[in-house]
Amino acid sequence: MTDPIPFRRLPHPAPTPPARRAEILAAPGFGVHFSDHMVTIDWDAERDWHNATLGPRAPIMLDPAAAVLHYAQEIFEGMKAYAAPGENGTEGGITLFRADANAARFNASARRLAMPEMPEALFLAGLRELVLADRAWLPAGEGEALYLRPFMIATEAFLGVRAAHAYKFVIIASPAGNYFKSGAAAVSIWISDYSRAAPGGTGAAKCGGNYAASLVPTAEAHRLGYDQVLFLDATERRWVEELGGMNLFFAFADGRLLTPPLSGTILPGITRDSLITLARDQGLEVLEDHYSLDAWREDAVSGRLVECFACGTAAVVTSVGSVTGRDGGFTIGSGGPGQIAAQLKARLVGIQRGTATDPYGWVTRLA
Repeated sequence: MTDPIPFRRLPHPAPTPPARRAEILAAPGFGVHFSDHMVTIDWDAERDWHNATLGPRAPIMLDPAAAVLHYAQEIFEGMKAYAAPGENGTEGGITLFRADANAARFNASARRLAMPEMPEALFLAGLRELVLADRAWLPAGEGEALYLRPFMIATEAFLGVRAAHAYKFVIIASPAGNYFKSGAAAVSIWISDYSRAAPGGTGAAKCGGNYAASLVPTAEAHRLGYDQVLFLDATERRWVEELGGMNLFFAFADGRLLTPPLSGTILPGITRDSLITLARDQGLEVLEDHYSLDAWREDAVSGRLVECFACGTAAVVTSVGSVTGRDGGFTIGSGGPGQIAAQLKARLVGIQRGTATDPYGWVTRLA
């Protein structure tokens, strides 16, 4: 593929020593270590997208009046590059999963926050530049990948309340292991009294403000000993929406799957969309419908609900074992990992890593 605009490739004066990189990759954690390079591309109203650069990872210079610091014009994506078999089964292959969907969601977020859209081809070219430059940072252990964080910030120095006229797009990379520090096979959830998003707000956009609003309730959940926080709808405080950073699925004894609908307050997860497709192709009935907390509790107690699982790029597919709020809690099934979640996860991961057939054209092979 020809780059939409040419990339400058700057040499790194002091890349991470191989021994130190190997030490990091032996236990990467999540979001605590970063690869050597980054991609940057600038935008302004006169020149459009320009100055595409692959260079050493370094601090970003910002004017104190930059709009991102005052009016939170910032969006991002989360995705992964996977170690996969190369051509003819050789080692050294690298895949991206549904990168075009990340590009589309990035632009949907940009539209909501009055930011410029990025051509999909340029978004994908930036990913390719960074992953190939830092392919030595790609961990190959089970459940591990190179986490990619494309983001865009408003850089214009201006304090008036309007959309900025200058932006910077950046991609950084981080070797990633298990998202949940507990390593539990099924996570525990705390029902938050806070709301994540309201109708007409930015709930469907992947912007930093949504996550900032989740930090206090997430910290509360962790302080009380739970792995994740659950948000209900902001209007009736009745309907299940999503976790702090993941979508939810519910599996019933009659074979149905249900997930809350995309009504503008829930992030349209790419993993969520992929699981819907995989489940339907396995013959499961998948409903996108509202589900109340009261119904969740009743169905879990009666046994009608046999599994619940969360999904997202970082956590992939993770079973939910228990749910607790201020008026008590309940357990789902045996409280451990679920069979349906395990089956869907295995199919999804196989496609992502190039070890299973991809009938959907979801995978982009970089090497």
